Amino acid sequence: MVKLRLKRCGRKQRAIYRIVAIDVRARREGKDLRKIGFYHPMTKQISLNVPLVLDFLKKGAQPTATVQNLLTKAEVFKELT
Repeated sequence: MVKLRLKRCGRKQRAIYRIVAIDVRARREGKDLRKIGFYHPMTKQISLNVPLVLDFLKKGAQPTATVQNLLTKAEVFKELT
């Protein structure tokens, strides 16, 4: 099963998160299937490859709760319907 979840990057105390499609059994820093965006929590900046996100969602990928909140803020689900 594939999930859309956050992968931590950046230096200590200055985290930046990549939004990735990854196998459920992989660890947080494990090998991802595809990078689909990033989230910078200090500036609240979200960058997404929307066609790729929609493609993964249509194929059955499940976003985690945090990623689902970010996708809702970026209004991705309006494009899905």
